[in-house]
Amino acid sequence: MSRERSVAFDPEELQLLGSVFDQALASLPPAMQTRAKRAEIAKRIMACAAAGERDPIELELAATMNLTAAA
Repeated sequence: MSRERSVAFDPEELQLLGSVFDQALASLPPAMQTRAKRAEIAKRIMACAAAGERDPIELELAATMNLTAAA
C-alpha cells in the first residue's frame, strides 16, 4: 500500500513551484497543454519538491521528461 507524506511548503517555495509549473507548461506545444497534462506536471513537480529538490531546472526537467502526447 502506498503511503503519502505530508509536506509543507513556505510561501517562497510555493512561488518557486508555481513559476516552475508555468515554465514547464509554456515549454509544451499547445496541443499538449491539456488539463490532464497540467495535472501530471503538477504531480511531478510536487513529488520532486517533496523529495527535497528546489533547483528550478531540475524540477522542470522532472516535470516534462518523457511526457508523451497521449494521456
